[in-house]
Amino acid sequence: MFQRNDHGLEQAGGTATLAFGRALVPVAQLSPLDKLRIFIARTDWAPDLGSQIGSAAWWRGAATCAALCAASYALSPGFGRTIMGDVPAPLAGQQWDEARAQSIGPLAWGGNTGQHMAATDLVAPLAEAPERPRIELAAMLGQGDSFPAMLQRAGVSKVDAGTAAQLISGAIALGTIKPGTRVGMTLGRRPDKTVARPLEELSFRASFGLALSVSRAGNALTLARHEIAIDNTPLRLEGLVGRSLYASARASGAPAKSVETALKTLAAHLNIGRDLSPADTFTLISNQARAATGEVQLGDLQFVGINHGGRKTELVKWTDGQWYEASGQTEHKGDMGMPVAGRISSGFGMRMHPLLGFMRMHKGMDIAAAWGTPIHAAMAGTVQFAGRSSGYGNFVKLSSGAIATGYGHMSRIAVRGGQHVSQGEVIGYVGSTGMSTGPHLHWEVWKNGVSVNPRNMSFSSISQLSGEALREFKAKVAALLSVKPGAH
Repeated sequence: MFQRNDHGLEQAGGTATLAFGRALVPVAQLSPLDKLRIFIARTDWAPDLGSQIGSAAWWRGAATCAALCAASYALSPGFGRTIMGDVPAPLAGQQWDEARAQSIGPLAWGGNTGQHMAATDLVAPLAEAPERPRIELAAMLGQGDSFPAMLQRAGVSKVDAGTAAQLISGAIALGTIKPGTRVGMTLGRRPDKTVARPLEELSFRASFGLALSVSRAGNALTLARHEIAIDNTPLRLEGLVGRSLYASARASGAPAKSVETALKTLAAHLNIGRDLSPADTFTLISNQARAATGEVQLGDLQFVGINHGGRKTELVKWTDGQWYEASGQTEHKGDMGMPVAGRISSGFGMRMHPLLGFMRMHKGMDIAAAWGTPIHAAMAGTVQFAGRSSGYGNFVKLSSGAIATGYGHMSRIAVRGGQHVSQGEVIGYVGSTGMSTGPHLHWEVWKNGVSVNPRNMSFSSISQLSGEALREFKAKVAALLSVKPGAH
């Protein structure tokens, strides 16, 4: 049985019936033309002649190939006959000369193509090429370089270089000009090549708020000052503490130096790893100078604030370099400051060693933190050891009288033996060296040579501003807190 569809006929079983909207037709009822179409569709007329050689399918394919070759030969004009095509008319006269002038001819055929114009009597030969009347260039002040020497290397005469340097020194000390400063200048026409070009103009950024220019008026050089307006509104950054105060502060746009200063300052007033939670918020306010020309300079950190659990810790830097609470009092109390911002993954006492697989005394505290997080000295002291120490990996030990602190598994050490470090100073960076299963800091404390729980170490010191200093301090705190977040 076959069923008729839109694409022809296909075989089917059963009696005449409707299937999916198409009628099944018995083979006996098919017309000869339909039967021929079915035969042609089901027959492979071009089988692979490389397989089943000698079979009926192979002979059928060979016959198809021979038929196609014979048809091609019958329809061809013949192997000995040339197929005629149109040939363009040959060029002659002016048309040939124009075409040849615009073509490329091979040297082997005597090619002399292209149109040439010879010099006439109006062309006078020059003895030497003329110089440009003015030259504009730029020079850069190098490290340890002098301003006059830099000008002379650029081609300025010794007299003009000395005069320009003298004029500039009246506006700003030449030694305060930063290395790398770009100086743009214009040199004028000179009478001959044996002398240096005269200095016509010179301009550069002398400082963040001042640009200087030197120009020639007649035979004399004059100096002009260009003051640049500066906006000194501080920069205030805020955000959530999240999993890492260091990472969150860096993500808010604070530079690494400011974040390290903030962590060092906070570590003296609270336990960062224990007291802070991801939902707490931080505030950082730094000095900022924004020039009218668009440049921005970020200064020192002035305010560090933490809002944790409804309680605020606000610290302000005063003119004496010390950090005070917003009340004007500086107080260090409670536990020894945490050396790194992170979470405590293992405390002091007996525990199952994660690598050795048996109970063992853990003589310190493990603080999990991201790889490369700065590690700060928990207390001031002298570096007694800095290097590789067995299972501790990269290890630093600080000693301060009867108290000593150790820091292990560092990725990099930032201090050397015998160096004195202050509390909060960066001494290394979190890693996973030695016997470690992941990036963390092993922090150990010894008292009179005996390991003690770091949580039990405490200290306390208080100082208070008063009088006019306190009033000025309060005014600074109010001015800093009035700055809007993200202000520029």
